[in-house]
This record gives sequence, C-alpha cells and structure tokens, in this order.
Amino acid sequence: MRERGFDLDARLRRRRGENLYRELRPADRVGPRARFGPDPGAGLPVLDADADLVFAANNYLGLANDERVIDAAQRAADVVGTGAGASRLVTGDTMVHRDLEARIADAKHAERALAFSSGYAANVGTIAALDPDVVFSDALNHASIVDGCRLADAEVVVYDHCDPEDLRERMQRRRSDPAAAGGTAMANGGTSEDHEGARADAESWLVVTDSVFSMDGTIAPLEALADVAESAGAWLMVDEAHATGCFVDGGGIVQREGLEDRVQIQLGTLSKALASQGGYVAGSNELVEYLVNEARSFVFSTGLAPSAAAAAGEALHLARTTDRRARLWRNVDKLREGLEDVGFDVGGESQILPVHVGDREDAMALSDALGERGIVAPAIRPPTVPEGTSRIRVAPMATHSAAQLEDCVNAFADAATDVGVI
Repeated sequence: MRERGFDLDARLRRRRGENLYRELRPADRVGPRARFGPDPGAGLPVLDADADLVFAANNYLGLANDERVIDAAQRAADVVGTGAGASRLVTGDTMVHRDLEARIADAKHAERALAFSSGYAANVGTIAALDPDVVFSDALNHASIVDGCRLADAEVVVYDHCDPEDLRERMQRRRSDPAAAGGTAMANGGTSEDHEGARADAESWLVVTDSVFSMDGTIAPLEALADVAESAGAWLMVDEAHATGCFVDGGGIVQREGLEDRVQIQLGTLSKALASQGGYVAGSNELVEYLVNEARSFVFSTGLAPSAAAAAGEALHLARTTDRRARLWRNVDKLREGLEDVGFDVGGESQILPVHVGDREDAMALSDALGERGIVAPAIRPPTVPEGTSRIRVAPMATHSAAQLEDCVNAFADAATDVGVI
C-alpha cells in the first residue's frame, strides 16, 4: 500500500539542516528575571540554578507579577470559576467579561469591545467574518493577519512597509488596471476599463496594519493611512497588539494620534502589556454585534477564562492610573542610549529595540554569547526577517532596574567583542 501519511522526522531534519529549528525553553516565572532550562521533550524540565535577566518578553509594563493583577485573577477564579465552561453564546458570558470589555472600550474610545480567546483568534475571526473582496496589507503584518486573509479567501494586495503612498498607488492600480480584476468587454458597449472600474467600485476594501511592528519596532503612519483609506472609501483596521497599554491613557497609537473616529476596527491582545491571555476588537456597536454572530473564532470557542479576563481588566486599569508607562519609556530611552554608546545600530521607534547585526550567523552567535552572560535576548533571523537584516530583539520592561539595564548593556559590549560584530 502506498504510504499517504507524513514523514515528520524528515521535515524536522530539514529544518535543523536549514538552521530553522525551534525549541521550547521552560522557565520558572514571568518577570525581569527567570530561571530557564533546556527543552526536555516529554519529560519534566530541569531548570538552571541561576536566574537570567529577561530582555525578550512582551510583558512591557511588568504587570504579570504585580500583586494587584494576581489578586484580581484569584478573586475571579474564586467567585466565577477557573474556566468559562462554554461559549460566550451559551453560558460562558460572565460579568467579568463584560467588565473587561467596558474597560477596553473606554480606553480605546469606542462604543463597544469584544474579548476573544487570543489575539490570533481576534484577527482571523474578524477578517474572515468581514469577508472583504480585497485586503490591502502592510508587508510586515503579523501572521495572524495573513492567515485571516486566507480564511476570508480575499484577494490580498501587499503594500510596502509603512508606505501610504505605495498603498495609494496600489489602490489606484486596482481601480484602473483591467488585469487587476480580470476584465472582459461589456455587452452594452462600454469599454473594458469602464467595466473594471465599476467592478472595483463594487468591491469591499479593507486596509490592515499593525500599529507597532513586533520585529522592527516601527510605528505605522496611521493618519496618512487613514487619509488614503478614506479617499478610496475603504475601512481601516489597526492591530494594536504591541501598543495596547503602553501609550496615551493606556491606549495605543490610535489614541496617541486621536484617530478613533477614523479607524473602523481597533484590535489587539491582552497577552503583552496587559499581562494576561486573550484578544479584543473595539469599534462600533454594529461591528461587535456582527462579530458576535459571524466571527467563527468567537462563536465556536469557549469564553476567555474569567481569571484571564479579570487580570487583563486590572492590568489595563493599572496601565492607565499608575506610573508604569512612564517607567517603561524611561527604561527604553536608557537602554537605547546605552546600546548606541557601545556602538550598536539600534532601530525602531517604540519599546521594541532591534539591535541590527546583519548576518544570521553573527546574530545567533551574539545571542548565544549574551545567554552565556545571563541575558535572554533572541536572535531574529530569516525567514522571520529578510536576508541580511538579522538582529537581536531587545524589549525592556518597566520593572527593570537601572542596575539591570546597565548589566544588559555591559553584556552586549562584552559579547560583541567576543563575537566580533562591532
């Protein structure tokens, strides 16, 4: 009989041979310091004796260890239960979920918000439910946006990273180029170009972008993108995964730029600065009602665990009412300055600091050398980033001390000397 299964061992060997193999690294906690161990496979992990300094997490505000967030999660588990127990549309819609959504809507200056089981589920569920004819997507958008487009079976037009003029040109090309829509002659005597223009005008268009890009630390020019989207009658959807909680009043770049009335769909995660698990969509009442009915990743998923919803709600409150954001940005500035003083090229314009190395082998060697010095900071290499643009992704937290920032800079300097990258 012909073998119709899957040779997974061969696939894994190929990944190893291409230096693309990934392994889990179990840790004892989430915070500025943690003890790690090698991946034990099916066994129990054995962690290192010493704790490392973590500059790789998305726990930007350091709230995953905050007692107030932990207490909120524990209270929700005590009162509501450890799990929602069913889809939100059955019996899993609790007061904890509604409180979280009200807090998100307030922070995002939106009519309503809807919590999903993950940011990934929010992206794929929303794009697929909207079912646009065409999605105009930034070249560096997150994989969940890419997969959402696939599920929607939309035609995807990729525009250059953070380039509103390229977006405008591609929209114009879509409107005017007969080949873009596979034109045919019109029986009423109109030209093929007229027909194609009419077809393009009848299409639903969605522009999608991250606000803060996770590997580059760049920030999308949202106002310019909104201008282009509005000129074409398209909707704009912004994924604030790496911005939520970190900017103005605990909101994202949309709030910083005052664009709430021009961005139809605000989306993000609860698992980064908000120190929990899950995702959200914020927008009009009609948008939320539609997603409740049509987003399969919401309809057919058990509701977010009450403890996760409560933790995220408390974290958002703390992001808006404490000095955590100010502490984060002070640490970002100090770490950027220190790394640049050592001689590194540090990119980005957010709390994500890509330390550019270039060669993938050099980046991996530098990451390993940092690990030997007790610093966890991963090498980002192709295919995640283009060839020749490998880097170390550094992400400080609000809870890193001045001494820990100095230790990080010193480790970079020593490791770079050993590896020979500066």
